[in-house]
Amino acid sequence: MTIVQKAPETSRSDTTTRRWSAICHYTDLIPERGAAALIRGRQVAVFRAHDGRLFAVGNHDPFSGAYVISRGIVGTLGQEPVVATPMHKQVFSLVTGACLDDPATAVPIYPTRVTNGTVEVSVE
Repeated sequence: MTIVQKAPETSRSDTTTRRWSAICHYTDLIPERGAAALIRGRQVAVFRAHDGRLFAVGNHDPFSGAYVISRGIVGTLGQEPVVATPMHKQVFSLVTGACLDDPATAVPIYPTRVTNGTVEVSVE
């Protein structure tokens, strides 16, 4: 597991005026493993799926209260990329943030992009 202690404070705006924070190099993310980052006071779990797509969700597990989603088990259910929390194994969609075990519960999702080989996440 790769852990990023804190994302750089610098950010840029794109055409949609999002503020992007650099997390790590794309190649630093191991497929189907998570990395945790702190972006402007928010803990974010970043994942690289087996097909190369990137996903970012809140790192807070709403069931256990711990910040551990980045340490979850990544896979797919059908075609949907998911992460199972390490504490109680609830499964969350990496696309929508919805809990597949309890549809009333969700984690926030964040846009990702790769710029010059660097993974960036926007929490705004």
